[in-house]
Amino acid sequence: MTSLANPRWLRAADARLEDLRAILDQRTDPDACPNAARLLHDVPVYDSAALRPRLRDEEAFPQILMSEWADIWENGPGILVLQGALAAPVVDDVTARFVEIIERERDGGSRGDHFAKAGANDRVWNALEKLCLLDPAAFARYYANDMLALASEAWLGPAYQMTSQVNNVRPGGTAQTPHRDFHLGFCSADQAQRYPSHAHRLSPMLTLQGAVAHVDMPLESGPTLYLPHSQKYRHGYLVADRDEFRRHFSEHRVQLPLSKGDAVFFNPALLHAAGENRSRDIQRMANLLQVSSAFGRAMESVNRDRMLRMLYPQLLAMGRDGALDRRAQAHVVAASAEGYAFPTNLDRDPPLGGLAPESPQAVTLRALHEGWPPERLFAWLDEAGMKRLT
Repeated sequence: MTSLANPRWLRAADARLEDLRAILDQRTDPDACPNAARLLHDVPVYDSAALRPRLRDEEAFPQILMSEWADIWENGPGILVLQGALAAPVVDDVTARFVEIIERERDGGSRGDHFAKAGANDRVWNALEKLCLLDPAAFARYYANDMLALASEAWLGPAYQMTSQVNNVRPGGTAQTPHRDFHLGFCSADQAQRYPSHAHRLSPMLTLQGAVAHVDMPLESGPTLYLPHSQKYRHGYLVADRDEFRRHFSEHRVQLPLSKGDAVFFNPALLHAAGENRSRDIQRMANLLQVSSAFGRAMESVNRDRMLRMLYPQLLAMGRDGALDRRAQAHVVAASAEGYAFPTNLDRDPPLGGLAPESPQAVTLRALHEGWPPERLFAWLDEAGMKRLT
């Protein structure tokens, strides 16, 4: 439900567990996913080997299948599994390269992560680029995959942008708290409720979440927990810190065992959380895919760093003289500085202490509030610019 005071805005105070329960009472209609091999815990499971001959021989079938998948992500359970999406030898070659990267980076000290404590697992940021530079042939064999491409195009169209992070959860690795992902998923409830309700609907349309299993993942290894159909809950970006919603997730979530080479794709608004690795010896490695729309870009290239260096001394002086109050200063900063923390180099700029690094807009506003001299902000901009380089 929207806010009673203003239907164009969602408020955390209006989020009711009974509304989520009503949505979760829905069940996946098998007729809406006729090409799935079966349903597992209300999640459609597709046999990639059975799909490939039809994709090759039936001209209309690719679009039929993409339509089916997109409807699952938007109106159905929000998640599907592609069994046997990648061949084991291809996965094994890339796994060996990922292990090389992990071992090379492990000596670099603590690694920041979105939810896990630093050092609790092995996280490879920007695994896409690192794999390509280390072994371009292995990269080509991996990303030539038809299932990965078809799923990405089904949600985002043909001009999608692939990114990838490797997560290797060791035995004893703890579970995450339930959450949503891109883009509002990196906001606190207070931050997210500043965005109008249509932005809450738009955000998950701009990204497809995926994961490729690089080892067999039985339930004891802690594969990801999901709450099917929860992507349809309008207030879902506002409840990550609410205990009653966390308890409901814990009581009703599903968990899907995966085999090496299986892929999972889901709507980023689906409430989900990595599970606890209760195994004795399984290193649960997955290649996490965030596939983004190409449309989330401005028309023109703008050097916002250079603009800030010119503007900040003026804003500081105009604030001291009373020519601009804080609200007016914030308007100027919004028109000039980068307001989103991503993309960045998460090796150099990890999300320590929060879900995302601090954006230039946020730092500039803090600098104005605290009266930083220009040289201090410029030094931060220099450092931030270096951190964003790969």
